[in-house]
Amino acid sequence: MSSDGESVLIDRVRQGDMQALAEFITVRRGPLLGYIERQLGAALRRKLEPDDIFQEVSAEAVRSLSGMDLSERDPFGWLCQLAERRIIDAHRRYFGAQKRTAAREVPLGTPAGADASRLAIIDMLVASMTSASQVFNRNRREHLLIEALATLPEDQREALRLRYIEGMPSKEIAAQLGKTDGAVRVMLTRSLNRLQSILGPEAAP
Repeated sequence: MSSDGESVLIDRVRQGDMQALAEFITVRRGPLLGYIERQLGAALRRKLEPDDIFQEVSAEAVRSLSGMDLSERDPFGWLCQLAERRIIDAHRRYFGAQKRTAAREVPLGTPAGADASRLAIIDMLVASMTSASQVFNRNRREHLLIEALATLPEDQREALRLRYIEGMPSKEIAAQLGKTDGAVRVMLTRSLNRLQSILGPEAAP
């Protein structure tokens, strides 16, 4: 489709034309699927296909078009936002229980009361790492967590992402990072402890 033709199509979508939206989704299918695939992550791709998310986004877009004001918004950006929300929901659906279990893996000798703070940090990690582009939705605790994460070495941040966002077991993380399983477990514990010490009272639920 020519740029002029797409501009006309976008104008029709902004006017709430359902048929135009269907055509626009068809025209942008490739880029939208590419965006979805990049956002899914390896663990979630083992659970569902990018086309599953694409179909859900298409259906939601059609349902919600009449209530949307796209007069000053890029329709493709709107579709990407819908996809991001669906992906976040899928992360919670497939890995929420696993993350809660992982969050409770507190080593022997951990001070009493650390469990609740650890759980709060895991919740904040998930919220921050799975909605990186939606800065305007973040609260103060999530901003502080992002700043705290920036103080960690890259391999520690990656280990946290793989464990709590991708849901990978420590053995797989070790293989990916070129470390031993024991070293990864120690790294994860120390990283969470460091975040907890940096955040202080902000880590409290």
